[in-house]
Amino acid sequence: MHEVVNFIDLNMIMIVYLFIVGFVGGLVSGFIGSGGAFVLTPGMMSLGVPGAVAVASNMCHKFPKALVGAIKRYKYGQVDIKLGLIMAVSATVGVQIGIKIQNMILERWGQSGSNLYISLSFVFILVTVGGYVFRDARKIARSGGIETVASLARRLQKIQLPPMIYFKTADVKISLWITIPVGLATGMLAATIAVGGFIGVPGMIYVIGASSLISSATELVIAFVMGLGGSINWAFHGLVDIRLTLIILAGSLFGVQLGAIGTTYVKDHVIKIVMGIIMLTVAVSRALAVPQYLNELNIISMDPAAISIMTKLSFAIMCLALLTGAAIILVSMWKARKAERSGQALQNPSLAEAATH
Repeated sequence: MHEVVNFIDLNMIMIVYLFIVGFVGGLVSGFIGSGGAFVLTPGMMSLGVPGAVAVASNMCHKFPKALVGAIKRYKYGQVDIKLGLIMAVSATVGVQIGIKIQNMILERWGQSGSNLYISLSFVFILVTVGGYVFRDARKIARSGGIETVASLARRLQKIQLPPMIYFKTADVKISLWITIPVGLATGMLAATIAVGGFIGVPGMIYVIGASSLISSATELVIAFVMGLGGSINWAFHGLVDIRLTLIILAGSLFGVQLGAIGTTYVKDHVIKIVMGIIMLTVAVSRALAVPQYLNELNIISMDPAAISIMTKLSFAIMCLALLTGAAIILVSMWKARKAERSGQALQNPSLAEAATH
């Protein structure tokens, strides 16, 4: 039996903070399709929520929010249902494997071990994937914002290993066997640190060959299916804090719809830039939290005052990541909307005249 994990006490300031975290997480989720969990899980841990509870509660809030986002973006013609459902099957298997790994760590090293594992996983994945995505986005921006199919995806699409499947919305034909490892990795990561989209979205872009827009929208279908199954499993282990789930869900349902609308106004490479910047900022926040968990496990010995400063700095950088992500998305939407109106005004003289008054 693993160590009993305690739920934190909530006050009004924490509730407001969680609502804002949920809103920004939803905004990011609707915009880049990653579930926004890379914002939400560290955001909850910054308040002292045990890592396993943050992951479980996050996954529980994810599936209804993902459903809302998927429906919204399906109406814009951005979701490849077939790709999403096929990926979701292997992702669901990956979720169950990930939950077993989490519980093994809790049983052996307790809450501090789980927190350390989640934080180190975050730092490694955020730096690796975030750095790659950000570099790719800058390259696309310099080439005029035109997104091309990744060279790895082009090579993999040439492998004729039956069954071959054609995904109409994504306009991709690829072997089923290539989609399976991407789905498995997505599910395992989702159950381990509640951030499956960090593998799912880049996986669909760079391995399968779908566009950023289609990948970010289709990931919401995968998040719904694996989130539902994972939440039931986590609940049986007693790790879902329904209070946290409902607070962040309330905020994120507003954000996810606004983020989904934003994708209709911006170029694909802007989605990658937002993803890269937020990933790298959150990585710094989680890295600063690592010494605290190492100290609790007696792996290192640090002055409590130094740990306190690093913990506060971690929280501040987490808040910076939230604000930065929200600002980039909202400003991008505002600029694109303004440009669209200017274009309409030029085509219609009466609108142009009205715009000057």
